[in-house]
Amino acid sequence: MKIRFYIKIIVGLFIVKFAFAEVIDVNNEEIIKLSNLNIPIVDVRRSAEWDQTGVIPNSILLTFFDEEGNYNFDEWYEKLQLELNITDPIILICRSGKRSKVVANMIDEKFNTIIYNAQSGINSWISKKLITVEHLTN
Repeated sequence: MKIRFYIKIIVGLFIVKFAFAEVIDVNNEEIIKLSNLNIPIVDVRRSAEWDQTGVIPNSILLTFFDEEGNYNFDEWYEKLQLELNITDPIILICRSGKRSKVVANMIDEKFNTIIYNAQSGINSWISKKLITVEHLTN
């Protein structure tokens, strides 16, 4: 009897977790559709990467990891809050989809929102010859 009870509790916790927050991998076509629904794209790469490849038009540029791989989640999240409504869904993108997935999972652990991860990053976007614009340095 106790085992069934614990199993129900564990299953219930999983259901609650997935009902409120979620990380969803998306491809280029899905990114375009979501963007057309005004879901913002947040590019977490570094400035040098933006300069090298360009950026998706209207993206929010907000570096997460520095050159050494260090980050300050709380500071980054505060900056994100200044840019958009953090309870709404967002699309995260990086070079290949790995860093944005890490960031998406960090957000998912702390907050109740849907995060879309550009699973193949800007590399896929560029290889499909989709539109990018030059990163203008402030």
